[in-house]
Amino acid sequence: MVQIPKPAAPASTAPHSVPTSADVARLAGVSRATVSYVLNNTDAVRISEPTRRRVREAAKELGYVPHAAARSLRAGHSRIVLMPAPAVPVGPLYSRFINDLQWALGRLDYTVVQHGSVGLHGDEAARAWAELRPVAVLVPGSAIGPEGVAVLRRSGARAVVTLGPVAVEGAHALLMDHESVGHRAGAHLHARGRRRIGVVMPAERGLELFSRPRLAGVRRALDGTDGTVV
Repeated sequence: MVQIPKPAAPASTAPHSVPTSADVARLAGVSRATVSYVLNNTDAVRISEPTRRRVREAAKELGYVPHAAARSLRAGHSRIVLMPAPAVPVGPLYSRFINDLQWALGRLDYTVVQHGSVGLHGDEAARAWAELRPVAVLVPGSAIGPEGVAVLRRSGARAVVTLGPVAVEGAHALLMDHESVGHRAGAHLHARGRRRIGVVMPAERGLELFSRPRLAGVRRALDGTDGTVV
């Protein structure tokens, strides 16, 4: 009689348990509330520096990081500042703007997120953004209406900032009037004695949102003068 040995049990593939704030509290010898205050950089409660250091070291040892979604549920919003991904080609000026914005907001413990709302427009896009519970949204004014602003406000966004030539009801506005930019440039050149003024128009699709109003502004500045646009 031949005895066939039983195959060895396969090694457990169960994932390691995810460390929790309770684990950090036990290791650091503090309460879960103290862990939350320290790791969320809360200044409302005075906690000694040795305790803060002990909590951070325990979190690092366990590999614990705060759960952003859970924190969002408690606060009603995240630390996300959302921007729709640009639908037009971007150049070095825009890239530098994004880098500076991320750096400045990062110092305040906010995170800039660019959202790719492919196929979504207007209020439908606003509802998709609202699902992330952003604390603020920075969006081109033409991409959102008053109802979209209201949706974001109801979802917990504390600020909705639009960029464009006109304000949107319910939102803060950073007015960017490209027609006025072109008008000022045309008037300045004409005052300096230029009579044949060339306007360079980019060929990239989407940039006409900026270039056409600027061209119109230059033409308005030269209207009724001896200057021409070439």
